Amino acid sequence: MKIGLHTKHLLSLVLFLLCLSASAQNLSQTIRGRILDKESQEPLIGATVAILTTNPAMGATTDVNGNFRLDKVPVGRHTLRISYVGYEEQVLPELLLGSGKELVLNIGLNESFKKLQEVVISAEEQSKGNPLNEMAMISSRSIAVEETKRYAASMNDPARASQNYAGVGVSQDMSNEIVVRGNSPRGVLWRLEGIEIPNPSHFAEEGAAGGAISILSVNMLDNSDFNTGAFPAEYGNALSGVFDIRLRNGNNEKREYAFQAGMMGIDFAAEGPFKQGSKASYLANYRYSTLAILNKIGVEIIGDATPVFQDFSYKVYLPTAKAGVFSLWGISGLSEQERKAERDVNAWEGYWDRFDDSYKSKMGAAGVSHMLFLPHDAYLESSLVLSGNSNELTVDSLNNDFEVIPYYGQRFSYNTARFSTLYNRKVNNRHTFRTGFILSRLGYEGFAEGQSSDRRRGRFVEQEGSTSVAQAYAQWKYRLTEQLTFNSGLHGMYFGLNGSSSLEPRLGLKWQVNAARSFSAGFGLHSRHESMTTYFAQQRQGDTFVQPNKNLDLTRAAHFVLGYDQMLREDLRLKVETYYQHLYNVPVGTAANGSFSAINYEDGFTIDSLINEGTGRNYGLELTLEKFFTNNFYYLLTTSLYDSKYTALDGVERNTRFNGNHIVNLLGGKEFKVGKNKQNLISTNLKLMWAGGNRYTPIDLEKSRAAAAEKLVEEKRFSLKADDYYRSDIRVSYRKNKPKASYILSLDIQNVTNRQNMFAQYYDRMKEDIKTYYQMGMVPVLNYRIEF
Repeated sequence: MKIGLHTKHLLSLVLFLLCLSASAQNLSQTIRGRILDKESQEPLIGATVAILTTNPAMGATTDVNGNFRLDKVPVGRHTLRISYVGYEEQVLPELLLGSGKELVLNIGLNESFKKLQEVVISAEEQSKGNPLNEMAMISSRSIAVEETKRYAASMNDPARASQNYAGVGVSQDMSNEIVVRGNSPRGVLWRLEGIEIPNPSHFAEEGAAGGAISILSVNMLDNSDFNTGAFPAEYGNALSGVFDIRLRNGNNEKREYAFQAGMMGIDFAAEGPFKQGSKASYLANYRYSTLAILNKIGVEIIGDATPVFQDFSYKVYLPTAKAGVFSLWGISGLSEQERKAERDVNAWEGYWDRFDDSYKSKMGAAGVSHMLFLPHDAYLESSLVLSGNSNELTVDSLNNDFEVIPYYGQRFSYNTARFSTLYNRKVNNRHTFRTGFILSRLGYEGFAEGQSSDRRRGRFVEQEGSTSVAQAYAQWKYRLTEQLTFNSGLHGMYFGLNGSSSLEPRLGLKWQVNAARSFSAGFGLHSRHESMTTYFAQQRQGDTFVQPNKNLDLTRAAHFVLGYDQMLREDLRLKVETYYQHLYNVPVGTAANGSFSAINYEDGFTIDSLINEGTGRNYGLELTLEKFFTNNFYYLLTTSLYDSKYTALDGVERNTRFNGNHIVNLLGGKEFKVGKNKQNLISTNLKLMWAGGNRYTPIDLEKSRAAAAEKLVEEKRFSLKADDYYRSDIRVSYRKNKPKASYILSLDIQNVTNRQNMFAQYYDRMKEDIKTYYQMGMVPVLNYRIEF
């Protein structure tokens, strides 16, 4: 049927007016959530939630389950004030509300020291960045999901976001590994949903604590805790830092979706209730490498070395009437990368140009968690997780006729089962008690083989084995006075392979002088077992193999921390911490003049004989000046001055690999409201970083030429230091709010000046000379996201 010309014009006019109306209307969304007692997790009935940024004011009170709901809240930034009789008031500033997704909050309030029949007003600013774990007194802060999205060059990765905090350094541009207070990245513990998991990163190498890209999707994350020293008693098997990450629950009232496409991958997230009226919900996210998709359609951006990866994560939330709350969750990732040598001899400028290599890694963890609420303000939280991770590397060389000759291969795989349970009892507003245990079963197998001088392949590593680890802890939080809080605890660890054990006291003290000023102190003994490759290392003795490292003890560290916290004004905080760490029982080489120490491990494995006679020490001063996100802008200045030393069997104290001596970060951003009703946002963020370079060992050029292989000057291990590291990053984003969806376009540029920071040196056998590796240059990451 044909439509007349006038009818067409009328329809066009109607559609145009509808578009104008849609773009001019005031967009709104829902804010809802739950208010709990932070220590007992019991719901608070009748708590008041007020929005301070709307006109007229909006507010709600919580129901018998602690739930609140605020409908038709204008989109944009909002500040919430939560109050309850006998509890300390909390203010959440500048929460971002978009039109595409509801804002769902879980908020814990602290009971006041004295039972008052009125609301207790506390310093609202001090809740910003405070750890979610109420047992943490010092060297701990929460990482908000929005910070992970907002910070320049963080690329939605909590590990990269943590690189902005005091005491945290970058090991390399190509990885999200972090150096905490001069320690090896391997000393970091990763926890998900309250239980230890393997390193959750794509392209993670053997023994590494990070990788190129996080498997954890920002669509799945809730706010998380990051600890840098003197950890509470529940954290074990960690020497330098703890990432305690939580997955959020899916929306249990409304189905919501998010689609994202960018250089870091194309991913899709879905969440919602299983059925209307049910409190159960699901949340899932899948991501696939964008560069791999482009390669498959013939668009090659970085040639044949394209990183191919995919990951999947999920959480199912199942509350029951009497049996508690069950959660089923999991994360998994596959990654691989192949690099083919040019089939042109004239293009081979360096020795490694004639090699093909292939790298593959896998990681997965599936768990079930249960929280049961008990009488007398107590709860029991238990988790069971099955996890595994592996990596595989194959390197082949080419002769001048391009024949492929096997050169090197390795594969290491791990499987783990862990069970943990935690009992928490809030006795009253002075005393909170927590105890629990963790049982782990660790399985491992691996091999490494290489080519000998007569071109025969020889397998020099072939290992397998299993062991168990048992941990138990108890901790007690005691509020001596309204200003003074004391936290004490004890953590025990038993390593089944050789019977090594440790008993680790933990202490924390906080003196809240007034609403704006506090002093803190922390002490703890900590231990960590080495990787399974170290314990099962084999050496040939005649016709048999021996395992010289099977009886290695746990590596240990004593942490001492002092801190001062001052609110300079309502949204400006100054924080100073000083620390000293003594590391002992560190595995070192057994040679009489050995300078080797496991304290410098970053990744890889060893087949050397080791003994627990090494030591180390780290000490430093950290300063943080943080202007919170208020009035549409923020900034964060962190400065770390530190020294990191180690002593091996030869008795000489040397710099560790990670002793850069200083780190300075300046991060800031500004947000602009744009559009007819100022409902859209343009955000700009800048990061400047200056840090001391990594230490490295000089190469003995003459010996390397004679041996046709790299030879180091062992007695001068880590005596050289790379030039200072400089990097500047920017992030620009635009958020467009529509009635049913939000659209976000962002551009992250890492190393915007394209500075070539030195990474390491190596001996080139073809050139018979020393060459330098440089870190990554400018890396642009464009991203488009829809929330609906």
